[in-house]
Amino acid sequence: MNIALVIIIVVAIVLAIVGGLNTALNWLLWVALIVAVIALIAFLFRVISGGRR
Repeated sequence: MNIALVIIIVVAIVLAIVGGLNTALNWLLWVALIVAVIALIAFLFRVISGGRR
């Protein structure tokens, strides 16, 4: 897995935790969900396209 993808996933998890602890920062939860979906799509694209090495 690419190191940048790992960093994106960690940031998404941290934002999800912070957004869950404070309701005033609810937008961080949406940002974390969007970043997590983008990271998942990038990971799946990498697995599908590079799986035949």
